[in-house]
Amino acid sequence: MNKAFDLIIFGGMGDLSKKKLLPALYSGWLAGHFHPDTRIFLTSRRAPDQSMKEWLQDIFSQYKPARSVTEERLNGFCEHVEFITLDLMHGCENWQKLHERLTIDGQDRIVTSFLAIPPSLFTSVCSLLDKHGINTPNCRVVLEKPLGHDLESAKKINAEVAQYFSEEQTFRIDHYLGKEAVQNLLALRFSNIIFEKLWDSSTIDHVQITIAEDMGLKGRDAYYDDSGALRDMVQNHLLQLLCLVAMEPPARMDGDSIREEKLKVLKSLEPMTNELVKKTVVRGQYVAGAVNGEPAGGYADDLNLKSSSSTESFVAIRASIQNWRWANVPFYLRTGKRLADRFAEIVIQFKDIPHHADPEWTGGALQPNRFIIRLQPDDKLVMSMMVKNHSVDDGSLKEVELDLDVTDDKRVGPYMRLILAATRGDHSLFVHREEVEYAWQWIDSIIEAWQSGKGGTLFPYQAGSWGPYEAHDLINREGRQWFHESKVR
Repeated sequence: MNKAFDLIIFGGMGDLSKKKLLPALYSGWLAGHFHPDTRIFLTSRRAPDQSMKEWLQDIFSQYKPARSVTEERLNGFCEHVEFITLDLMHGCENWQKLHERLTIDGQDRIVTSFLAIPPSLFTSVCSLLDKHGINTPNCRVVLEKPLGHDLESAKKINAEVAQYFSEEQTFRIDHYLGKEAVQNLLALRFSNIIFEKLWDSSTIDHVQITIAEDMGLKGRDAYYDDSGALRDMVQNHLLQLLCLVAMEPPARMDGDSIREEKLKVLKSLEPMTNELVKKTVVRGQYVAGAVNGEPAGGYADDLNLKSSSSTESFVAIRASIQNWRWANVPFYLRTGKRLADRFAEIVIQFKDIPHHADPEWTGGALQPNRFIIRLQPDDKLVMSMMVKNHSVDDGSLKEVELDLDVTDDKRVGPYMRLILAATRGDHSLFVHREEVEYAWQWIDSIIEAWQSGKGGTLFPYQAGSWGPYEAHDLINREGRQWFHESKVR
């Protein structure tokens, strides 16, 4: 970023700021990704008892940035950061002080307000930003999820924010869209003819999108029990990844064009009737088991619930996109807590070759090609292919992985990339209001089926497993396997 800007993190002492934003900003500053005159304001109800340096040192010792922390580096970063105490509900005199701090020699600097706070405070903060003259044409507002818990609440949040900020000023964040591998997916698809020519139902058998977590919910508040895996992960992360895989080539690689194509995908999702939910959606909740050889409690115990709960900690969905490109290509979406491993990946499974030229072939099964986009714990792109097995001389083949990762040590992390994009006014990595509302419309139909008792039951699964057996049957009954079942990870 070659222009100085001001970043205000509302909720600057909260978990998101400490775990993700500040480590990302430190690494980005050290790599030279923003102007030396950029300033970061951390808002909270009260300032910490420590100095800025001590406070940041404690944070970085717990939530390690991508780059090492030295005293000299920490001193330099501290020069860009300051606390400011603010009442986010009712306002206070410090709001005017913040306005004065943001004005330097009459300059109209870019101001990016990152709302790392509960959605219940979005309207109040947007109103106070407007009231105190901080909402200038050069002001952007970044909204962290969750954006509502259903279509009605999402519409309400969007409408209230729109009273003060235009859609051009509003940036709804999904940090998965900022990941390096996702950016490379778009680059490969739309900058290389070989991928686009293979990207349809004539060559692709199915697509898997998985976000798996081995951690449980111990220490989480009651928010999760009011939300569940479908609202928490599928509505935003998994559906956004589905859109990027399935979208048509945009006319231009700008925010408006990309949003138009993503919106078409959401509109093309097969509507989820009660009967379809029962057949194509599996939900589960973990019970006591073991993760990596260590005992792990069940869902109700982890959340200290006094009674049983029907909230899902796991969900798997077979989704269909009703258009020419993706006719008869299933998209399998899966996410869950307390699974056997932590990873996130997209698997593009290509079809088998139509004919094997050697009828006397004894070299074992040929594996169809896969294109794998790995998002965590590391970012990389992998293409699996069959090649000659050089260790034997019988003409047999083996599967190898071609690593397409081209990143280097100076790569920008997802949150840093998204903050810089919002500051530039680039909407291509963010979610449009209509996308949020169409996604909720699709998700709401699944929730309504569950609540009516016509959308199937809640299945238990052991902590440390890969989820309910029924989730494996969802894909196995069509002659397919989840990728982790067919390959030792």
